Amino acid sequence: MAYPKIDDLQAFVAVARHQSFTKAAAKLGLTTSALSHTIKSLEEKMGMRLLTRTTRNVSTTEAGERLVRSIGHLFDQITAEVDALSELRDKPKGTIRLTCTDDQIELCLRPMLTKFLENFPEITIELYVDYAFANIVEDRYDAGIRLGEAISKDMIAVRLGPDWRLAVVGSPAYFERNPKPKSPYELTQHQCINMRPKPAGSNYAWEFADNGKPFTMKVEGPLVFNSIMHVMNSALDGIGLGYIPEQLAEPYLKDGRLIEVIPEWCPYFEGYHLYYPNRRHPSPAFSAFVDALRYKP
Repeated sequence: MAYPKIDDLQAFVAVARHQSFTKAAAKLGLTTSALSHTIKSLEEKMGMRLLTRTTRNVSTTEAGERLVRSIGHLFDQITAEVDALSELRDKPKGTIRLTCTDDQIELCLRPMLTKFLENFPEITIELYVDYAFANIVEDRYDAGIRLGEAISKDMIAVRLGPDWRLAVVGSPAYFERNPKPKSPYELTQHQCINMRPKPAGSNYAWEFADNGKPFTMKVEGPLVFNSIMHVMNSALDGIGLGYIPEQLAEPYLKDGRLIEVIPEWCPYFEGYHLYYPNRRHPSPAFSAFVDALRYKP
């Protein structure tokens, strides 16, 4: 028996899977008559019929079905490996759209952006600040950043940093005018700077824990922002108390421009995670971005 050509076997697999000479020919870039001649030649070399043809249908014979099962996945594997090599050949490029908050930009993204963009000059990163829970699929984002505990189970989550907590902070000038609170319950006697993601929504409640039991406090004050950075700046200006990520406050706590109070009441949260839909083949640009962001303790 003459050994069949690889191209002929690939053509046979295409016809068997599509159950149509016309569809298989379009996929392979051949004419229907040329494909029909190829299959006829293959059957002659194999010494057996592989396909049953009628005026309406094409189906595999028992021998043809066995051949598809045995070699079909090999062509799939070859295609996947060639695609993978193409990704290595082509330098990652493209646009990555991300929804996040401004403190996440400051803490997670800003430290890595300079080096990343130098290494991948053909990648553009678009960052959209949004404190509401955006639907990344509907809004056509590639990914978003949230606390690990707030991510849907159908998403892939990549940790970006350690667990962290919020800190109640105020300036020395503020505490010259007001006593330091000794518990969250005393915050009702203070000017507090609130956060609200949207005008029609509610202020974020301040979350605390008493011997491990969580509870929230509604606080009042003269300012409401939809950005944690402005909350911090107002606390630095002595306007009131802010409840901000400890990592964000750390430089100002060290140099004395902010003072932390009631730290023993402030619980830890599961750290920030990048989240995105399960995709079979992420682009080289997105894979490089995820790897650069991934938390490496």
